[in-house]
Amino acid sequence: MLHIKKLDIFILKSFCLLFAGTFFICLFIFMMQFLWRYVDEMVGKGLEMTVLAQFFFYSALTLVPVSLPLAVLLAALITFGNFGERFELLAMKAAGIPLLRIMQPLIIFITFVSCVSFYFQNVIGPKAQVKLSTLLISMKQKSPEVDIPEGAFYDEIKGYNLYVKHKNRETGMLYDVLIYNFEKGFENAQIIKSDSGRLEMTADKQHLYLHLYDGEQFENLKDQSVSRKNVPYRREVFREKHALIEFDSDFNMADEGIMSNSASSKNMHTLQLGIDSMRTRTDSIGRAYYKEAKTNVYNVSTPLNRKDSLKLQEAASTYYNIDSLYDVATLSEKEKILSTTIGRTGSIGSDWNFKSFTIEQTQSNLRRHMTSWHEKLTVSLACLIFFFIGAPLGGIIRKGGLGMPVVVSVLIFIVYYIINNTGFKMARDGKWIVWMGMWMSTAVLAPLGAFLTYKANKDSVVLNADAYIGWIKKVLGIRSVRHLYRKEVIIHDPDYARLPEELQALSGRCRVYAENHDLKRMPNYLKLWMDAGEDVEVEEISARLEVLVEEMSNTKSPKLIGVLNNYPIIPARAHVRPFRKYWLNVACGICLPVGLFFFFRIWAFRLRLDKDMERIVKTNDDAIYVIRSME
Repeated sequence: MLHIKKLDIFILKSFCLLFAGTFFICLFIFMMQFLWRYVDEMVGKGLEMTVLAQFFFYSALTLVPVSLPLAVLLAALITFGNFGERFELLAMKAAGIPLLRIMQPLIIFITFVSCVSFYFQNVIGPKAQVKLSTLLISMKQKSPEVDIPEGAFYDEIKGYNLYVKHKNRETGMLYDVLIYNFEKGFENAQIIKSDSGRLEMTADKQHLYLHLYDGEQFENLKDQSVSRKNVPYRREVFREKHALIEFDSDFNMADEGIMSNSASSKNMHTLQLGIDSMRTRTDSIGRAYYKEAKTNVYNVSTPLNRKDSLKLQEAASTYYNIDSLYDVATLSEKEKILSTTIGRTGSIGSDWNFKSFTIEQTQSNLRRHMTSWHEKLTVSLACLIFFFIGAPLGGIIRKGGLGMPVVVSVLIFIVYYIINNTGFKMARDGKWIVWMGMWMSTAVLAPLGAFLTYKANKDSVVLNADAYIGWIKKVLGIRSVRHLYRKEVIIHDPDYARLPEELQALSGRCRVYAENHDLKRMPNYLKLWMDAGEDVEVEEISARLEVLVEEMSNTKSPKLIGVLNNYPIIPARAHVRPFRKYWLNVACGICLPVGLFFFFRIWAFRLRLDKDMERIVKTNDDAIYVIRSME
């Protein structure tokens, strides 16, 4: 019987609650971004709530696979960030549980989520995409509601242009109405001007019923086939006029069959069948075009009589200078030759342009099917990759909540989106191999996830800001200072009787070292890189100093603590060659820009080391004075 441990239940419960919340947040964000693209197709068309509900439902289904990777990344970052911030992760590791064992139940859960993502893309996604695309086409074709503005021309009614100076929204009356009717053409336009009117929709929503009161109608009577300078027109004065205008405002669903050839509406099996058939078709068309180009493109397509055929055969077996034949031809013959050549080359060029366009369209459709096939796998696998990025990253950062995890997850997702979108476009346009472009994001992020998981499992400081700040200070030569405070609990008191003697011995070693090495003198450039020796004496002085400082830091005297903070921190290797390997130092010296940088850095640290020796001697004297005054 399967036995689930309480720790696994605790980890799953902590993750799943956050995952559910982040998933719906990510889905809402992607839906708003998707809605913003098609807001113009929905506004002002009077769509029913059932149509809008279908639009949101199908768009949500298509966006589920895209939302899952970001939700997994964000939930993993917050979960393990909370574990680290509340020291729960530290307690688990202290109990002997490695990070991979802590992640084990979530790895199984995210694998299930990846399978769900693949199911949505392969089964539910194509069906939802067909419904959504059909719905979008139907929404684009629907006519907008009639909402005539005041003081502006309204041209949403096909063949008409309406102007209303003022309208009463309560009664629906329009005042100072001007109508241009272009149904019979621009030159035969009808112009209607009335003092007031009313516009209503018929019950079948197929026509507009127009009522006009107290106005005039003007219409040109020009015949389009006859050119006249004086154009007659007709003028009509009316007290009341009614007209029907064709205006289909009903919502008509388009046929779903128009999406049958789209790559987004097919599952992997159907896509593979389409890819195989398109490859076969492309190969057969290419071979046919090759044979045609090889055999027929330069042959004369016009039929020849027997006499011309014999002449053509005789000419084929004899060498002729074409330029000389053209030069001796008459002007009419030259014109006929040139016109025939231009016509034939233009025909051949148009024919091959059409053929190349046909092949390019087939290749483009083939690449779209192949990218869609690979996308179903890469997006599903992205859930697992993002978990192996987010979980160790949260354990390293140790920051929970919605602050730092949101920033980090958004940055990582932006990098993923840029890489994935770039690879997709390159593969779709045929600039890269399809599998290379579609799997590029996976190839970049999978090693990153493995690296972060390895570092987090080894408790590495790869993302510890203090470690990088310390390294930068070390490179730039920025001095670190001591920050010692009085300890609350002291187990062993310092040996005040022995310490003055130890401090005097350390001062003597510092004076001897400073006299023997002449640290103020500029070092020899060649000798600096060629000498393979090490300065062990400084390392011993530094180590002895740290031992004495550590012992004296157990004191209860605040004066002695203040004196200890005056001791310098000695970089024991900063004043010698940067590398321990001899050939690296030689190579650094040969590379003059790098060598000069380290040369002046070493010289600066030698000058600092000379001052540090003097400072150690002075601080030792102060410490001896404080210790003896305590006695």
